[in-house]
Amino acid sequence: MFPILSFRRSRVASNTKMLSLAWIVHSMIAYLMIACLMIDVADVSADDWPGWMGASRDGVISDEGLLTEIPESGLEVKWRTPIAGGYAGPAVADGRVFVFDYLKEKGESFNNPGERANVYGKERLITLDEKTGKELWKHEYDCPYNISYPAGPRCTPTVDGDRVYTLGSEGDFRCLNVADGNLIWKRNLKTDFSAEVPIWGFASHPLVEGDLVYIMVGGEGQSIVAFDKQSGEVRWKALDGKAGYCPPSLVELGGKRQLIVFNPEGVHSLKPSDGSVHWSVPITPEYEMSIARPMVEGNRVYASGIRTESLMIEVADDSESAKELWRGESKDAVHSANSTPIFVDGVIYGTDCNNGNLVAVDGTDGTILWSTFEATKPGEKRFIRHGTAFLTRLGNTDRYLLMSEMGDLIMAKLTKEGFEDLGRFHAIEPTGECFGRKVVWCHPAYANKTAFMRNDEEIVAVSIAK
Repeated sequence: MFPILSFRRSRVASNTKMLSLAWIVHSMIAYLMIACLMIDVADVSADDWPGWMGASRDGVISDEGLLTEIPESGLEVKWRTPIAGGYAGPAVADGRVFVFDYLKEKGESFNNPGERANVYGKERLITLDEKTGKELWKHEYDCPYNISYPAGPRCTPTVDGDRVYTLGSEGDFRCLNVADGNLIWKRNLKTDFSAEVPIWGFASHPLVEGDLVYIMVGGEGQSIVAFDKQSGEVRWKALDGKAGYCPPSLVELGGKRQLIVFNPEGVHSLKPSDGSVHWSVPITPEYEMSIARPMVEGNRVYASGIRTESLMIEVADDSESAKELWRGESKDAVHSANSTPIFVDGVIYGTDCNNGNLVAVDGTDGTILWSTFEATKPGEKRFIRHGTAFLTRLGNTDRYLLMSEMGDLIMAKLTKEGFEDLGRFHAIEPTGECFGRKVVWCHPAYANKTAFMRNDEEIVAVSIAK
């Protein structure tokens, strides 16, 4: 019996060692799996760019580990993918890039600011793999154009969870499934609301918050309309006036969440849930060109029209009223059109549509602090009509990425003292036309340490990692 007992004890000891070793191996595997999961979570939680001007629509990149200057050797181009025409910037979310374009099939395209062109083709939402640029799916529909500057859609797609929302130049408003592009619901602003198509097309990037999606429609009592984002049903309408070209925005003012609307009649603050009006301040930009979204710092709101229209508003502490602080004239302030200015530390930075230069403005009175053409057309000494550069701030710093109309990605330091060039990279060719020169007028997307830029021929992904 004793030899058998000894054998059993030896076997128990051996099994104990094996169990202990198995536990160690299991623990190591579990640790590695958790580590990998943490890496995946970090990748997922890195900043996406789910719509126009980013997740908060404030033109700020909060990614860590970005470059602080662009080297002379240039930047790494990750991929280039052919697309068709349009002014809509890309959106990036959950490993996908969404780009909205127009495939023209017939008709004569021409750019006359006072005349509509008739062309025929398809509006298309193309979804690409973020890492490779390969097409994942495409949603398209026939869409004849009768607008000026008929290159393609103006509105950046807006991604919200498993849905993506698009608004086409002729008023086709659609909700699609992110995974496969299947149509969930659609509305048409012309047929459903008898809305007038603006001469330069509908341009209000869809804004989603909570269970609502907001867009500018235009017309009596329906300048802005809030839709149920799940069904597309109208939840409320508000304001008289045409649609203009400016998207609505949601901001904190006076401790309240407010919906800011800039239409050709003025700047208005609405209650997001029902459209009731807190306050309105009149401003009537020429040619109904309410384009650049009003920017907020503290309790001040800056709205920019063209030529002689700009306005600084001060909002009361209770947010229920507001007053005009000052109004810009032709030789002061900044009169932005295609690109939205940035308002930070009491200074407004933006490209001026009158002279075409980048301007810094004192927010207290509209005085011009400095101006330069280095951000729009380097070496220029005189005005360029509607000179454009899209400004994006790097976190809470004085460094900015500027996408110029020449197709250059520029890093610059912007302060009230001046403009400092920190390098530039020619990322994409200007393929559009404006007043006899080639331009690219599409707001870029910045996501996961990458800049995504498009023109009328291609979309390109460029690394901006440090």
